Amino acid sequence: MGGKSDVQGTVYHHSKKIADAKIYIKYNSKEFPGTDLSVYDTYVTADENGRFHLNFYKGQYYLFAVGKDYGIPPPYNVVGGVGLNLRTNEDKDIDIYITEGD
Repeated sequence: MGGKSDVQGTVYHHSKKIADAKIYIKYNSKEFPGTDLSVYDTYVTADENGRFHLNFYKGQYYLFAVGKDYGIPPPYNVVGGVGLNLRTNEDKDIDIYITEGD
């Protein structure tokens, strides 16, 4: 992380913001690297409103969000991700929509 490109967004399950979701980041990848969290390079935690903010260098990234939605049946897990391609000094707003999962 670091760099001059500003990326911010919100994690949603349907229209509900997912507080404290973890956003795992895979560098040099726009394709889903899988659910094994050990293959990701780093992560950030969304705030109580599901918002996150990152700074990147130009390149390709995959953002994979993992959270809890206590409005669904146990085990409450919601997951999902999105690929991201950034040019030099490009700022992006990107929301991550997640669904029921492991």
